[in-house]
Amino acid sequence: MTKTRRQFLAGSAALTAGAALGLYSGPSHAQLALGDFKIDVVSDGSLTLPGGFIFDPMPKDELLPILKEHGQSAEVLTPPCNVTLLRHGDRTVLFDVGAGPDFSPNTGALLDSLGALGVSPDDVTDIIFTHAHPDHLWGLLDDFDDPHFPEASYMIGKTEWDYWMNPNTVDDIGEARASFAVGAQRRLAMIEDQITFFEDGEEFMTGIAARATVGHTPGHMALEIRSGSEAVMVLGDSIGNDHIAFARPGWISGSDQDPETAATTRTTLMDQLSHEKTRVIGYHLTGNGIGYVDKMSDGYAFVAEA
Repeated sequence: MTKTRRQFLAGSAALTAGAALGLYSGPSHAQLALGDFKIDVVSDGSLTLPGGFIFDPMPKDELLPILKEHGQSAEVLTPPCNVTLLRHGDRTVLFDVGAGPDFSPNTGALLDSLGALGVSPDDVTDIIFTHAHPDHLWGLLDDFDDPHFPEASYMIGKTEWDYWMNPNTVDDIGEARASFAVGAQRRLAMIEDQITFFEDGEEFMTGIAARATVGHTPGHMALEIRSGSEAVMVLGDSIGNDHIAFARPGWISGSDQDPETAATTRTTLMDQLSHEKTRVIGYHLTGNGIGYVDKMSDGYAFVAEA
């Protein structure tokens, strides 16, 4: 990044900092402690999606009563984008980087949300990607196509990297998602020299281990943050909403690239999380996305943490 660009962005950061001192009116955040880990959940805003993006493959006679019970429209979805921030010793870690302003009109709030906590882009030391869909990756670059987080190292599952960087993916993914592939390749190429890979089950940072949760994308990873006997699971999009994904985890969802595998992953994960009473952070779960999975007589329920 050139000095001129840095000066430009520094001016923008100063405006954000000024807002944080008293005029900031952006999204709220939630905070939790886990041993020596300090975890905040901050907002990148929210998406606006057609209901059919998820609901089209589902049986409408069973779907509609469930949506009504949850107060969820069948026509429009407005899920939040909850980004996890972890601070531990000298590490300041982001799990995904949001969508930025170019994917959806109500996204791109991450830098303001971080600024409200006194965290600047230069403070971020590590970024861990759950997967490379636009709302998790496209907030990577600034208006000059330079990384927003110039001091950060980057980590992603090897299978996920290989899939998006494969030149055939743009043709194989289907017309509706072709822009996802183009956008992912362009952004990931910008950080290719700074990225490292992790595998399923690997504890690749102190207290942070990868859990393969494939189906939504070919290499999707959830991340378990553990301190002693306590753990929090950063879900990414392995559980993508707080209504139908819980009530009927085995149903096929239109949002998943491999719907059958994603449904199996979701069902297995729900069973584990509910049995172990593991706290979760869901990227698109209601509010700040923090809560628990509760086993019901028929399906599961998301219990949001106040």
